[in-house]
Amino acid sequence: QVQLVESGGGLVQAGGSLRLSCARSGRTFSTYAMGWFRQAPGKEREFVAGISWKGGSTYYADSVKGRFTISRDNAKNTVYLQMNSLKPEDTAVYYCAADAPWGRREVADFGSWGQGTQVTVSS
Repeated sequence: QVQLVESGGGLVQAGGSLRLSCARSGRTFSTYAMGWFRQAPGKEREFVAGISWKGGSTYYADSVKGRFTISRDNAKNTVYLQMNSLKPEDTAVYYCAADAPWGRREVADFGSWGQGTQVTVSS
């Protein structure tokens, strides 16, 4: 079983930055990926970014490419999401997810989830 705990959400003005963190504990499959998803009110949960736990290869949704950066610190068992040039449409609850084959983007592909952290971007 994997436990994931997100932190770092908050309120920021448009154009600002935030960094989310996801601390994981429990078993680790080094060949699997971790990812970030988000869910805005009234919308489905959507993929944001993913990273290979072992090699660090990354992939992104088109809507955040060039603005968000996913990274990981294996020594700290932590994945980060650096969010720059934030827009009001980035407002959502952001979820950390784990245990999916690299490259997967569907909610059903990920076996473990955190509780989520709220990000609100004001205009």
